[in-house]
Amino acid sequence: MGSRGLGFVFCGLAMVTVATIVIAAKLIGQGLPPFTAAVLRFSLALPVFAVWMAVVGHRLPRLDRASWLLLTVQAALGSVGYMVLVILGTRLTSAATAGVISGSLTAMVALLAWIALGERPQRAQVLAIGLALVGVGLVTAGEGVTLSADALLGNGLILSAVAAEAAFLLLNKRLRAPIPPVVQSALMTGLGLLLSVPGALWEQAWLTPVSDAALLSVVWYAAVPTLLGFVFWYAGAARLSGAEAALATAVLPVASLALAAIVLGEAIAPAQVLGMLAVLVAVVVGSRLRG
Repeated sequence: MGSRGLGFVFCGLAMVTVATIVIAAKLIGQGLPPFTAAVLRFSLALPVFAVWMAVVGHRLPRLDRASWLLLTVQAALGSVGYMVLVILGTRLTSAATAGVISGSLTAMVALLAWIALGERPQRAQVLAIGLALVGVGLVTAGEGVTLSADALLGNGLILSAVAAEAAFLLLNKRLRAPIPPVVQSALMTGLGLLLSVPGALWEQAWLTPVSDAALLSVVWYAAVPTLLGFVFWYAGAARLSGAEAALATAVLPVASLALAAIVLGEAIAPAQVLGMLAVLVAVVVGSRLRG
């Protein structure tokens, strides 16, 4: 297998690890409050990133106040906000639906850039946004999702999580100086830990029993999507163009549906499959535009 093929394999594996987030979040939400889970996740991942930085010889950069503020906002949105919203959302909606909605990230980035930054989208971007919205609408109206207020709220929370992650990516462009990926991941983890502590103290999770499944899911979240997913993605992205790496994100909604059915035993409705296909095409259209 050539370098390019290996790049697709690594990026695809990274997306499979990301797809497990909704599965882990579903199990975490049944046994742990969200901020407490976030504290545990960041506490497990931070030492690994710190050792990693030491091994490769990276140090924390000297940053001005504006850069620290920007990084803190990024951590609040992409690290803490995303995790908390996904945990809360999967309490109310299925993991399959959450996974498909999560696959609309590329279109959400384009939509927020249009709304918040005034970046006029090209026709292909408008098409990608429209397809992603169709996909979200289909999974929301799917036979496997009860159209109750709870289900609609759950889908809204997942969509808000995607918006938070998209805002994180857009803010990344505002950093004044480039930061090595492992250093930025360590900073996001450390700042995420600090931001999660007040919420965890308010939740007082130590007063209630915690399930083993929830704890193991937090360990999985820290070890697999956070750490292993990082390794896979940058190993793959180094071998691919930006458009090719973005194309690999099409694996996410497919893997999410498959894992929800296999691991959680969720029934997959035809409308959810159609929604997945719409999101899949949206990713492909957006990726071809980057090329």
